Amino acid sequence: MTEANAPSLPFDGSRRLTGPTRHFAEPGVVLESAPGVAVDAARLAHWAANVRAMRAALGWPDAPLAAEPHASGANLAFVAPVDRLLCATELNEWAWGEACGMPVGEAPGHPASWDHAQATHTLAALARAQENPALLALLDQAHRRGVPALLDDALLTLGSGAFGQDFPLAALPAPDAIDWSARRAIPTALVTGSNGKTTTVRLISALLRASGRRAGWSCTDGLFVQGEKLEAGDYSGPVGARTVLRRRDIDAAALETARGGILRRGLAVERADVAVVTNVSADHFGEYGIHALEDLVRAKLTLARAIDARGLLVLNADDVPLRAAAGALAVPTGWFSLDEDAAFLRERAPTRPACVARAGHLWLHPQGITAAGIDLGDIAAMPLSMGGAAGYNIANLAAAALAGFALGIAADTIRAVLGTFGADNADNRGRLERWEWRGVRVWIDYAHNPEGLAGLLDLASAQRHGARLGVSLGHAGNRLDDALRAVARTVAGYRPDRVVLKDVDGYLRGRTTGDVARVIGDALQTEGVPREAIDFIPDEVTGVRSLLEWARPGDLLVLPILGVQAREEILRLLEAG
Repeated sequence: MTEANAPSLPFDGSRRLTGPTRHFAEPGVVLESAPGVAVDAARLAHWAANVRAMRAALGWPDAPLAAEPHASGANLAFVAPVDRLLCATELNEWAWGEACGMPVGEAPGHPASWDHAQATHTLAALARAQENPALLALLDQAHRRGVPALLDDALLTLGSGAFGQDFPLAALPAPDAIDWSARRAIPTALVTGSNGKTTTVRLISALLRASGRRAGWSCTDGLFVQGEKLEAGDYSGPVGARTVLRRRDIDAAALETARGGILRRGLAVERADVAVVTNVSADHFGEYGIHALEDLVRAKLTLARAIDARGLLVLNADDVPLRAAAGALAVPTGWFSLDEDAAFLRERAPTRPACVARAGHLWLHPQGITAAGIDLGDIAAMPLSMGGAAGYNIANLAAAALAGFALGIAADTIRAVLGTFGADNADNRGRLERWEWRGVRVWIDYAHNPEGLAGLLDLASAQRHGARLGVSLGHAGNRLDDALRAVARTVAGYRPDRVVLKDVDGYLRGRTTGDVARVIGDALQTEGVPREAIDFIPDEVTGVRSLLEWARPGDLLVLPILGVQAREEILRLLEAG
């Protein structure tokens, strides 16, 4: 082993990329180098030469590859045949292990990094075992005919929604046995961003339903068809998207597309009619080679790969990093903005579709900001805007309105939905819900990063009126300590009277109980929150009960709740009075 204190394997993660990713538009594989393994130009070149040579030996076509160094190592990715991605992961691991002089093939069936001939023999056998010519033939025909294909380990779906058909991979038909005329796509929207994804998905779904569509959607809260919850939980990745698109009882879909799914597997679809990026803020650093805001922007903009000349990529014109990155995109873009002057749009995108806030109203400009617009209504009268005070929700309203326009929804329908959505807590469950419990004001939200918490607490502070403020606070364990401290600094700035720290069920992600709370608690005290005002109650629901028992009539409780099950229990508690 050539590295001092090196890990047992030279990679920290090795995965198939089953859809478009930040690396490529085609399927492939990626691995992350392990911490402690040196990454330099010579070693990266050695890896690339290994990949090219082995692909040639296996008879695979030459295809793009990418060696991307970052602050903690490198991402190593290449395009590979979609039916042999498992073999390709083994090839990738072998290529990097051989370049590092570290064994990765000690177990039977894995290519040996110390024996090139044996590695070639093993990989060739794996490739033969995984070849699926019938699958490739169907995918080729689907591509030629513009028919969407959804693929996982067991199933191929041709078409989507009401126009899809499922086929087990073990028993695929010949292309000429498919009724291709019945297979086609349904209108589909993708939504990503650091904040506002679920709200925007729900708004787009409401627009689709109001326009007469049977809408299915996936989001952080679960899977839904026409408002009926099919499954609870976080379905913001490719599995959730495929599950919705395989429903035969829908004819339109809105799919939350979170960063994690994009980076782990890629997009579930190759094409969408509209894709929305709500905003990008510093979060999730330290995973998958994401160490800077620019890295995160690039990951979110993977959605641009799903947009062709018939579609629309909807971007936040007030988000400077997004504006900067969008200049390199060769896809149709539309913009939303809360800036009445919209200088960026007038100077850089005057003819692109836009939705902007101006003079207290939301205006849709289908032909660009310099052309005539359509008044979508008084923002203050839109329930989601909280009388015009919730700026981030106004941005979500504008993004959804522009997405609705791109999906062919009439302006009158858009206007009507924006004027009513959010009047009932059930419209946007878990997002800016406001309750009164025995005289105590209770706000429930999903805010989980500094920007989201600041937006929530700004609104709450405007309603505080000298009352005591209690906060329930936790976070996912896969965040860096600096990110946890940033959350604490944000909350401390609003001078809470009591903070109940918690573990978030299902979100420990490698940490032990109390670890996240310790980091956040120490930072709260550093920022001036008294030690006696801070408690740690691991169970989220028990912690909320404690806050309710502490609160007096008139007090304000702000509860950022991430867990779906915990939120449902808390809502039942509030409903019971």
